[in-house]
Amino acid sequence: MWLVYDWQAAVVIDQVGQIIDDIQVQGILSTRDILQRLSDLQNNQPTPEALELHHRFSDAQMCQKHEPNLPLFALPEPSIENVEQFDKALILQTKMEIEFGAGHPDRRLEHLVRLSDELRSSQLTLENRCIEWFGDMFPYAQQKRDRHEFLRKASTHEEMATFCESIGIELPQHNMPSKEWNLMRTSAQHVLDLKAEIDRVEQALRMLSNEYLPSVSVLLGPLLAARMCVEAHGRERLSKLPSGTIQVLGAEKAFFHHLKTGSPPPKHGHIFMHPWISHSPKWVRGKISRMLASKVSIAAKIDAFQGEAWTEKDVEKIGKRVEVLRSAKRKKNQK
Repeated sequence: MWLVYDWQAAVVIDQVGQIIDDIQVQGILSTRDILQRLSDLQNNQPTPEALELHHRFSDAQMCQKHEPNLPLFALPEPSIENVEQFDKALILQTKMEIEFGAGHPDRRLEHLVRLSDELRSSQLTLENRCIEWFGDMFPYAQQKRDRHEFLRKASTHEEMATFCESIGIELPQHNMPSKEWNLMRTSAQHVLDLKAEIDRVEQALRMLSNEYLPSVSVLLGPLLAARMCVEAHGRERLSKLPSGTIQVLGAEKAFFHHLKTGSPPPKHGHIFMHPWISHSPKWVRGKISRMLASKVSIAAKIDAFQGEAWTEKDVEKIGKRVEVLRSAKRKKNQK
C-alpha cells in the first residue's frame, strides 16, 4: 500500500490504484497556510492529513503524488475557494523565491567578480591611454617606475609648468592650451578613481568570500575562491564537481580546442593564479594543479555542507605536500 498526499488531501491506495481511505482538508485555507504546506512538501514533510492516515495505516509507504512507479489513481479535487487561494500562494511563493535568489551569496559573488573584471579592464585601457598621452607630451618624464604616482602628480597640478617642475623636467617646446591640460589632468584623476573603486569592490569581495567560502578562501585566497565559485555557477555546484573539472575551470576554450583538434589538453584554468602553481617550474605545474584541485573539491564540500572550516594549519600541511612534489619532480628532471 501507498499513502499518497499533496497540499490539500491524502489517500491510501493498493497495488492497483484502488483508494482504500482518504482525508481532505476541511474549510478554506489561507494563503499563509498553503505557503507553509508547500514549504513542508519541498522539505518532504507530510501534511496533517497524511499524518492522520499514517496512524491508521502505519504499514503504508508514504510518498508525494509526483513519485514515480505509482499506479494510476485520482486525489480528491480541492474546492474552488482553495484553488483560488492556492493560485495566490503560488504567485507569492514565486516572488519570494525570486527575491531570495537575487540576494543569494552566489549571485552577489557573481556581480562583484564581474564588476571587478569590467572596472579593471576599463582602468587598464584608460591608464595605457593616459600614459601614452603624457609620454608624447612629456617625452623626458620618467613615468615607467610608478605610473600611479606619476598620474597622481599630474592630477594635482592645475598648471602644466608646476607639474613639470615637480617631476624635474623643462616645459615642452610646444604650446598646450589650458583646456587640453585640464583634460589630461581629469583623465589621470579618472584612472586613480577607477583604481580606488576596484579596491573597494575587491574588499567587499574578500569579506563575502571569507564568510561564504571560508575553507576555499583560506586555501586559495578569497579573490580566487570567489572566481572559482562563480565559474562553477555556485558553491553547491562547485562542491559536486570532480576535481578534474575544477582543475580546468576557466580553460574551457582550450579544452574544447583539445577535443576538436587533438591538441594537448590544458593542465589548469583559473587555479593557475595560485602561487603554488604559477611560481613553480613548468614541469611540475600539472601535478600540483591536480593535487590542489582535489583539495579545493574537499574544501568546497566542507563549505557547502556546513562542516568545520579549514584553518591556516590545514593549508600548511598542503603546502608541505607541494614542496614534496616540487622536490620529487626536480630530482626526476635532473636524472
